[in-house]
Amino acid sequence: MKIYLINGAKEFGSSSRRLNDTLHNKAKDTLNKLGHEIREVLVDKGYNVSEQLENLKWADCFIYQFPAWWMSEPWIVKKYIDEVYLQGYGILFSGDGRSKEDKSKKYGSGGLAQNKSYMLCSTWNAPLVAFEDKNEFFEAKGVDYVFAHLHKAHEFMGMRPLPSFSCNDVVKNPQIQVYLSDYEAHLQKVFGEN
Repeated sequence: MKIYLINGAKEFGSSSRRLNDTLHNKAKDTLNKLGHEIREVLVDKGYNVSEQLENLKWADCFIYQFPAWWMSEPWIVKKYIDEVYLQGYGILFSGDGRSKEDKSKKYGSGGLAQNKSYMLCSTWNAPLVAFEDKNEFFEAKGVDYVFAHLHKAHEFMGMRPLPSFSCNDVVKNPQIQVYLSDYEAHLQKVFGEN
């Protein structure tokens, strides 16, 4: 499989980006060992939009790595999506899918990336219980609920989601070796040979 790693780590405020870079490198190492072709972009270091489109066209799967800030991805990830994906007309999508000639074609059906998948890997200060307990902040709706906008953006392009992965309580109770071990197992389960 051709896998494009999109590292959205950003040094900002109290974030040193180390954990997200470490997880990004764990993905790279694990997927290489599984025999996949890997390319990567470190969004914060800059990128060329044309080169990014070629890499996205090349890839079978995109894996995003980023910290969750204020219940969302860092602004550099959104900027990357806005700048790169907007130029993906004819590669990732062919409009919004609607047609004056065929009223049965609905909004969001113009994706050209049906053969591609994506995965989100995020790090959170919030503990896991905040996502799993209905009496906690995220009302048991889970991490994917918070990232519904990213899931819809990729659905718009015709892509299918792979199971997300998150590291929780990374500020007040960091468990780096557990995160790395769990992430490696997750990658092996999702991308290993069946």
